[in-house]
This record gives sequence, structure tokens and C-alpha cells, in this order.
Amino acid sequence: MKKVLALVLALALILGATAAMADPITLTYAEVNPADTIVGKIAADFKAKLEELSGGEILVDVQYSGVLGAEAKVLDGILMGGDTVDVARISAFALSSYGCSKATLLSLPYTFTGEEHFWKFAESDLAKEFLAEPQTMGLPLRGLAYGEEGFRHFFFKNEVTDIDSLKGMKVRVSEDPIMTGMVSALGANAAVVPFTELYSALQTGVVDAAEQPIANYKANAFPEVAPYLMLDGHTLGAVQLIITDNAWNKLTAEQQAWVEEAAAYASAENKAGVAAAEAAVTEELIAAGCTIIPVEDKSAWQAAVADVDAIKAAVAVHADLYQQIIDMQ
Repeated sequence: MKKVLALVLALALILGATAAMADPITLTYAEVNPADTIVGKIAADFKAKLEELSGGEILVDVQYSGVLGAEAKVLDGILMGGDTVDVARISAFALSSYGCSKATLLSLPYTFTGEEHFWKFAESDLAKEFLAEPQTMGLPLRGLAYGEEGFRHFFFKNEVTDIDSLKGMKVRVSEDPIMTGMVSALGANAAVVPFTELYSALQTGVVDAAEQPIANYKANAFPEVAPYLMLDGHTLGAVQLIITDNAWNKLTAEQQAWVEEAAAYASAENKAGVAAAEAAVTEELIAAGCTIIPVEDKSAWQAAVADVDAIKAAVAVHADLYQQIIDMQ
């Protein structure tokens, strides 16, 4: 009888292990940009490391190029309790529209003087406080790690020379008071257009200009319809990986640790490769005939946006935290 019980137990263990192997956990990852972008590589690195750490116990299904919608749609779905998306790469300031006021500080123009300044923040204890903000706000998601996609620059359909070229232009922005305020302060007219519709908006003249990091500008074929890129570097494209509470709570403590390790790995790979990736893309753009307009002195740009109400209000809410970020220069 004991032998029979032992055999039954062994068989149950084998069947259980086989079932586990046959039914891995799949996390759906939303990325609005194509795979061959800096942020696309973050997704690929996260996927590769997590699947390696878990031995295939967890798989990551990356949906690139906005297949699951723009960032706002993805976040709206998560906050409404949807389970279409488990993991997403979002702009660091995207959560500011949902009450996360600390996140707003990362989108303020000219906050970061360079990549080194940003990474001092991203790898600090202060960054952990920022990543935890959604949880403290009671939102059903949590931040895993920061990354970046380079500085954001304006690009145009027609030839431009300097800051004065923006006057009267229709410039696409996301639905964010910081961005709309900045563009208005530069003398342009802010136009809110979904990212997935931006190419056609430029092509048809709905807007005259927009802004993106260099790699995204190229990967989304924007040089075809807006071949003038002005390197004003108004904000650093800080991004973060998030995971929904629905997905997180389905994982064991060990699996959660794998997710955190994979996110840290993707962040480190991003830090190591972003500068070289940007340089290579810039060379490709020049070779393809894109006109690059450097901005050697940003003082006029800084002065133009200094009195934007939304910027001043954001700083006032967390003046001490913002000063800590500035002091990391």
C-alpha cells in the first residue's frame, strides 16, 4: 500500500511539473514605439532576462508600435481594472495626469543637464520614492525601474533656423499642461494629437512640427514628412517600466524577484547603450539627408519657458524634491 501511495505521489508530482511547464505565465508588454528604438530595446532586454531567470516559467509577449494603444489608452485601461496589459513602458511623466505629482517633476524643461545627471537620479534612493508613487496614490500599478530615450527635440516640416522659427507654428504635443505651456511660451500653437496619428498629421499639414527623442524620430519615419531636426534638448525622455497589480499579485515572491531583476537589467543595459545608439542614429539621419540644426546656447529657450504657470505650479508642490534633483548635477 505504501508503495502504491508513493507511486501515486510521484506521478502527481510529475504531472504537476509537466503542467507547470506546459502552462507558463505570459505577461503582455505594451510599447508604443517600434522594436528598433531605444525603448524597444528596453522591452527586448526585459523579455530576454525574465525568460532566462524564470527558465521559461514566465514569458513576455511584447506588443510594439502602439498595437495596444497610446500610453494614455494603456494607462486608462489599467486604471479601469482591465487585464489586457500586464507590463508597460511609459513616459516617466505620464502618470502626472492621474494625480502623481512627483512624476511631473521629471518632465519639466531643462531639469536634467545631461544623461549623467539623469542617471544620478535614476539610481538614487530618491528615484525609488518616485517609482513608489503610484502605490502611495492607491493606483493599481507599481514602478519597476527607470530608463531614458535621450533628449527630446523639435522637428519640422519646413526649414527652420532658431527659436523664432516656432512662432505661429502648429506643434503637436501630448495632452499635458507642461508641454502645452512650454510650446505656447515659445510662440507656437499647441495641438494635441495622438502619437499613433502623428505621421499623418504632419503629412497632411494638421501640424507643422512635433517633438521626440532622436531614435523615435527616425524609427517612426518622421524624417519622411518633417526632415528638419532642431537639437534644442528641452527635456530628457525619462521613461519607466510599470507592472499592474493584477499581474504582480498572480506571481510568487520568487517570480516577483525575477521581474524586479529583469527590470534592473533592462535599465542598466539602457544606460550603457543609449548614448551610442543616439550617435549612430544621428549619423544615419545626416546620411539620409535630414537637416540637423544645432542649438549651442539654450539660454533663450530657458528664459522663454521660465514663467510657464504649469511649470511653476509643479515645482511649488514638491520644491524640496525638485531641488534635490537639481543638486544632483
